[in-house]
Amino acid sequence: MKPTHKLLFVLCPMLVLGFIYYSSGKLHLHVWGQKPQSDAEETTVALTKGAEVKGIPEMETDITAGRIVGSVYDKQGFLLQLDTKLPLELAYKYGNLSEGVCKPGYAAAKMTTIYPKFMKPAPMFLDRNFKQLGKVSNYLPPFGFKTQERIIDSILTMTKYYGLGEELDSLSCKRCIIVGNGGILSNKSLGSRIDDYDVVVRLNEAPVAGYSKDVGTKTTLRITYPEGAIQKPDNYEKHSLFVFSAFKPLDFKWLRQMVFKEKLRGTEGFWKSVAHHVPRDPTEMRILNPYFIQEAAFQFIGLPFNNGLMGKGNIPTLGTVAITMALHNCDEVAVAGFGYDMNTPHAPLHYYETVKMSAIKESWTHNISKEKEFLRKLVKANVITDLTNGI
Repeated sequence: MKPTHKLLFVLCPMLVLGFIYYSSGKLHLHVWGQKPQSDAEETTVALTKGAEVKGIPEMETDITAGRIVGSVYDKQGFLLQLDTKLPLELAYKYGNLSEGVCKPGYAAAKMTTIYPKFMKPAPMFLDRNFKQLGKVSNYLPPFGFKTQERIIDSILTMTKYYGLGEELDSLSCKRCIIVGNGGILSNKSLGSRIDDYDVVVRLNEAPVAGYSKDVGTKTTLRITYPEGAIQKPDNYEKHSLFVFSAFKPLDFKWLRQMVFKEKLRGTEGFWKSVAHHVPRDPTEMRILNPYFIQEAAFQFIGLPFNNGLMGKGNIPTLGTVAITMALHNCDEVAVAGFGYDMNTPHAPLHYYETVKMSAIKESWTHNISKEKEFLRKLVKANVITDLTNGI
């Protein structure tokens, strides 16, 4: 064999093998959409894989097609990039509705787009089947009702009703507003807009009489706990539900005395004076599902779990609890009177008193900054509407 032939005989297979190797690489890149990686990129992928092995939660990465795709969710499970635009399926569902018409399922649908773990079914109030509520049965108050089953049973036997009322419960679409107590409500003249909502939720002792131009006249339900309840019977609105939210076992004992119209006794465990009488028939009294406190604290806001017990900085404010309740039970949710502006220390803290913003001290029970972070997500993504723009 001639030398040239020998050379070709050796080179040809090498060229063919090289072509196949190169082609397979190109084919792989084409099929999976990969780009050739530099040494730095390969190192980054290796480091990321190492982080995953070590279980670093902040490094929730998806190594797809040779690229690092950073997590799209924050630590609580909310989208990092909140978009006010409706997803296509929701735009199609709600796009043809006239302006002002209630949008069925809107709040829950929007919430699910920014927080995929959201599950809508959660009863507003405890009923006779409350022991079957697994998410709260194993927690002590305020995150559940453990150890309080017997007293709750006796209370529910007396109250008899467990919904908003026949008219509201029959609505196919409910628009709800949570009216906070903030001074930001003053001089806004939102009273008539607030009264237009199907369900108007008020908190603690915040008055209506004398402030109706700004806060409205309608009260569907008033959520409170013993220390926050209205103490003067004449200040209660007629035709509203008294909704009780428990933060400690002693609170249930207080409620039982209010429901059964007994003389108040055993008040040593309250941190301030409490009402001695609630001018409501038992059928107008409800127990708020403690799941909303649990979900707001641990799932939505990310407060310290503290073994499921009440502790420093792990109790959500009643306003945030009310919003959480509404997300599960209302089709549209609005708020008014929320938001503390610490940059205006001389502004009124509440709309009904002269106490200034500067009176706010660091709270042992609440984490206001983390709550605001959560509420801002809801507003930014149009899950809720903020009529006073304070969040």
